[in-house]
Amino acid sequence: MAEVKVIVTGYTSNEAGSEQTCPTITLIRDKGTNIVCDPGLLTDQKILIDALQREKLSLKDISYVFLTHSHLDHFRNIGMFPQAKTIEYFGIWDKNTVCEWREEFSKDIQIIKTPGHDKTSLTLLVKTKEGIVAVCGDVFWKENEPVQDVYADNEKELVKSRKKVLMLADWVIPGHGRMFKTK
Repeated sequence: MAEVKVIVTGYTSNEAGSEQTCPTITLIRDKGTNIVCDPGLLTDQKILIDALQREKLSLKDISYVFLTHSHLDHFRNIGMFPQAKTIEYFGIWDKNTVCEWREEFSKDIQIIKTPGHDKTSLTLLVKTKEGIVAVCGDVFWKENEPVQDVYADNEKELVKSRKKVLMLADWVIPGHGRMFKTK
């Protein structure tokens, strides 16, 4: 089974005229494949380098970068991983070549479309010893938040995606908060 670990806990504060934000950055290990999810925005890239070092990894050890959706706060630091392939809505990129991704990425990792917050939203469902973990970006920003997503492209689709994730997963890693258990 795969292993999932939050290596940087994200946050967001929506104050009048000024929002500070950082996505939750997740590491997935699956039989020699290392995936960083949403390398996003950081006040200093060293935060991510240090987080990987604590896991005995370097930037060169990352096989794939997974983007939950195409908002800058989730993908800004993708250039830190020039040797990694990128998994995003339109395919799996290897430098300038793209191929389609399959829903069954591996025996323990499934990719599903979860539109609503953004048309390009994807979720990884990862089989672990603790159960199924959903790395879902801004399908949920934090546990129980936001009730209404002011940035959602399609609120009805987002509601469907949230229900789908909660039905399929035992744990959720949201876009800007701590991992939480589904009910």
